[in-house]
Amino acid sequence: MLKTGIVGLPNVGKSTLFNAVTRTRKAQAANFPFCTIEPNVGIVNVPDDRLQKLSDLSKSEKILPAAIEFVDIAGLVAGASVGEGLGNQFLSHIREVDAIIQVVRCFENDDIHHVSGSVDPVRDIEIINTELILADLGAVKKRAERNQKAARSGDKTAKLEIALAEKLLPHLDAGRPALTLELAAEEKDLLKSFFLLTSKPTLFACNVGENDLASMDGESPASKHVAAVRDYAARQLGCEAVVISAQIESELAELPPEEAREFLAGLGVADSGVSQLIRAAYHLLGLRTYLTTGPKETRAWTIHAGDKAPAAAGVIHSDFERGFIAAQIVSFEDLITLGSEAKAREAGKLRLEGKEYVVQDGDVIEFRFNV
Repeated sequence: MLKTGIVGLPNVGKSTLFNAVTRTRKAQAANFPFCTIEPNVGIVNVPDDRLQKLSDLSKSEKILPAAIEFVDIAGLVAGASVGEGLGNQFLSHIREVDAIIQVVRCFENDDIHHVSGSVDPVRDIEIINTELILADLGAVKKRAERNQKAARSGDKTAKLEIALAEKLLPHLDAGRPALTLELAAEEKDLLKSFFLLTSKPTLFACNVGENDLASMDGESPASKHVAAVRDYAARQLGCEAVVISAQIESELAELPPEEAREFLAGLGVADSGVSQLIRAAYHLLGLRTYLTTGPKETRAWTIHAGDKAPAAAGVIHSDFERGFIAAQIVSFEDLITLGSEAKAREAGKLRLEGKEYVVQDGDVIEFRFNV
């Protein structure tokens, strides 16, 4: 299962957010730096409204959503790349995840200490990114040095790694993450073996106060902080930022679903920030969902974007992939609109696809195979 790491400076709300996302109290949330040392890990169901609608259609006995893993990593500080604040240990935890959610404090609260003494989300992002880049610079230099002898002996892989390092070093040295370096497809494949911190897909979570969530009108301090983060994320990393109130979400996690919806409605908010964040993280990991439905269960199956039908079948069972014949497919929207598989067939919306079909998010599939 792919992992998403929650990172940021101390006291920005990482552990509170982790507890809300995982609906647990695994992570200690306290008003002092480094209350988290060892990473907390939780399995999180991916919210998907399509499942209930399909279940109602098929009268399924149970619903099984997709899931991903979240990891709460202790706060980083300036100097982490050279060991400040247990930095080497925490950076190694980041190295083990597949994507990063960087929590950024966008709320003002004099009672909650900020390690830099004031709220400035762009400055905070740059502190984190600088430490990740410095750690990557050190790792790339060491890798290039290790490869010198093998390259002189004619080792092709060593030569390719040195060539990639020569592209990476000036890019990182200019303060730019590896993720933004333009590379050929084969270089991107080779980059994966470097396990660089700044090559991981990244998403920003703008943590706002309880009273800020429904007033993102551009005039409040929180609105201006969020706008600054979104601008920075788009310009520097080409990624997105999600607005969330970790404190509100931790309170919502304690409520039954109906009461949680009423609570959000009272704030003038349509959807939980946690739900948006989980879905964004799922897509950030390059994951997509296809669906199966029947009287026994309606289920979301996780695949990678671009997977073809046999690989998608193999997620259910290796025999399905090995003996794949065809996939009977209808889109979720067509099935719900038409009301049944029979009506979808009559309307020409139910079709058979072969081995080269690229499965789309929301496809409702029944596989035909023979082993």
